[in-house]
Amino acid sequence: MPPLRIVSLLPSATEMVCALGATDELVGVSHECDFPPAVVGRPVLTSARIRHSPRSAQIDRDVRAVLKDALAVYDIDEDGLAEARPDVIVTQDLCDVCAVSLDDVVAAAKKLCRPDVRLVNLRPLRLADIWSDIRRVGAALGREAAADAVLADMDRRVADVKRRADEHLARGGTRRRVLTIEWLDPPMAGGTWMPELLELAGGAALVTKPGDHAPTLSQAELARLDPPPDVVLVKPCGFPLERTVSEADSLTSLLAPLRWPAVQQGDVWIADGNAFFNRPGPRIVDSLEILAACVHPQVFADLAQRHAGSFERFEARRA
Repeated sequence: MPPLRIVSLLPSATEMVCALGATDELVGVSHECDFPPAVVGRPVLTSARIRHSPRSAQIDRDVRAVLKDALAVYDIDEDGLAEARPDVIVTQDLCDVCAVSLDDVVAAAKKLCRPDVRLVNLRPLRLADIWSDIRRVGAALGREAAADAVLADMDRRVADVKRRADEHLARGGTRRRVLTIEWLDPPMAGGTWMPELLELAGGAALVTKPGDHAPTLSQAELARLDPPPDVVLVKPCGFPLERTVSEADSLTSLLAPLRWPAVQQGDVWIADGNAFFNRPGPRIVDSLEILAACVHPQVFADLAQRHAGSFERFEARRA
């Protein structure tokens, strides 16, 4: 049997395909697929309609304007997709702001005039969904054993973090209250799987519950948070660490006026939201380890060292 021809239209799915050992079978990726390094240079089959902007507020306005006009945020290169001749297309319908819409993918797939093309649609809201999606991709690629191995390693690492957090709490440690921030301007609180990650890491999520979509919060709503956060983690969707650092002024303006313990005690952290947290694939466990290092730095100093360069402390107080 010849090798499958796989197209992945979102970064997390590309990471799944590669983790399952099918990197060489990838014949097309999205414009945001950048990991592992071996995928760079593959045919790119999507593009963004919104212009590049250095400020998160302008990006938000541009996205909302496109959606208001009932337009897609992303385009599919239909000619490129036809040339790729895929057997399997992996896509999603969780968020039209994050990747191409499912409707557009379905329409493009129909134009291929190949009824045997398999469409694998991912829609993760909880951690269990991510695990299930890895199994589904493994099944679609005929790599069930590889999926089992990937998930076994993920389970082992998750269990290690949970065990250490539980032991810390049993010794009298505090389950610290944590606010995760998904977008800078306007500020949005992290939802979906973030509350579950926080529970595993020995923290407690503020604002959202497992599976919730990210809500937008006003400055007044942030000021009224009761209880206030002991820890803040900022990891804007799609922003690498240096991109968030470039908007340090916006983040300082947002947080400095707040009388939160996290701000007053210097427990504000920024992390790579492009590589971690917002990619529901195998590196969600790396995200858990980074989160644990932020919530309980003394307990998880080894994980902080392992992921050095992917997150850092942020001084939110004005001088």
